[in-house]
Amino acid sequence: MTFNDFNFEPDLGEGLEAMGYSEPTPIQQEAIPLILEGKDLIACAQTGTGKTASYLLPLINNIAKGNKEEIAALILAPTRELAQQIDQQVEGLAYFSGVSSVPIFGGGDGIVYEQQRRAIQNKVNILIATPGRLIQHLNSGILNLKSLKYLVLDEADRMLDMGFYDDIRKIINHLPKKRQTLLFSATMPPRIRSLAKTTLINPQQINLAPSQPAAGIEQQIFKVTDVQKVPLIQLLLKKGSFASIIIFASTKEKVKDLHRALKSMGIQAKAFHSDLEQNEREEILREFRNQTLRVLIGTDVLSRGIDVEGIDLVINFDAPSDPEDYIHRIGRTARAEATGTAITLVNEKDQRKLLSIERIIGKELPVLRLPEEIGEQVEFSAATSNRRRPPQGKKKFKPKPKKNSSQ
Repeated sequence: MTFNDFNFEPDLGEGLEAMGYSEPTPIQQEAIPLILEGKDLIACAQTGTGKTASYLLPLINNIAKGNKEEIAALILAPTRELAQQIDQQVEGLAYFSGVSSVPIFGGGDGIVYEQQRRAIQNKVNILIATPGRLIQHLNSGILNLKSLKYLVLDEADRMLDMGFYDDIRKIINHLPKKRQTLLFSATMPPRIRSLAKTTLINPQQINLAPSQPAAGIEQQIFKVTDVQKVPLIQLLLKKGSFASIIIFASTKEKVKDLHRALKSMGIQAKAFHSDLEQNEREEILREFRNQTLRVLIGTDVLSRGIDVEGIDLVINFDAPSDPEDYIHRIGRTARAEATGTAITLVNEKDQRKLLSIERIIGKELPVLRLPEEIGEQVEFSAATSNRRRPPQGKKKFKPKPKKNSSQ
């Protein structure tokens, strides 16, 4: 099965092609037809199954065919990080369709709030919001959701764990009763079932297990301070025998900063981000596919959008907030039954992210000792992690060249 089987609008098809999407994941195969039919949906899908695109693609497709001068969809997410990640995916997938989106979250300054307010007043098509900040905009009187056609509750169990039940109920009271509602949750505790019963109408149900990283990926962790990150990457790139490398950072600002740092060190690398023109992005991907470009730096949009064989090293400049993004990132290597290496740099505040990743993949990842030239080995306190102390032996990182698993 391919995405062509869904008969998406041509503009969305162009976006899929430009992003390198070809074959839908199991949850996408099951969810997309139901959503296109207008069914309410409960999907029990853990991270790593491709759930985000399973609802974004049919929503973008439907919105592209309708009135683009109204707020058509609301996606509620538990955290600022997830809201930003979903917005990045919309940005990539809807690039040719003209469908617009904005992340709505708290924690920023007055400028961020004003930017959100202007986007709302300009009738952006998709709002991707954390519940608390969305209620602030509703209370201000500037946000009218009477035209809303689609509601998505993403990571519903996590939102309830964080105490958002009453906020979600309050938001739903502002929405039209006639709408399509999609609920995605990794687990189905009684409170989720209660929420679903009062929010959805005759929903279809999907229950899928999470995907796992390919067996050919050697996953490794370095515990570092922030100042050790760039020197360590410089060392890995200069001493390793890797021919094709992707480095993932959490924001496009970090992508740009890392690109400048590596360039100043004489390392050939290019940054891939949304500020580039489409022809610039296409040229960078062409160079990377042809292996005339060794190092590519990008955000999580790239982790879902690039399908290139022969990538033998993935470096996570910082641990992703969502374990699903970790699986997507490292999945860029070890494709077509080859082997590859995935290295994640973890600072003290990223310890909980690492634990979440390990819970999803079902194993503890090995922590390698820092090379002596990078500085002292970091030891995080027990208050930030229940993991073992960094290894005290002599095990060090040894670059492994790419090899085919049949050899």
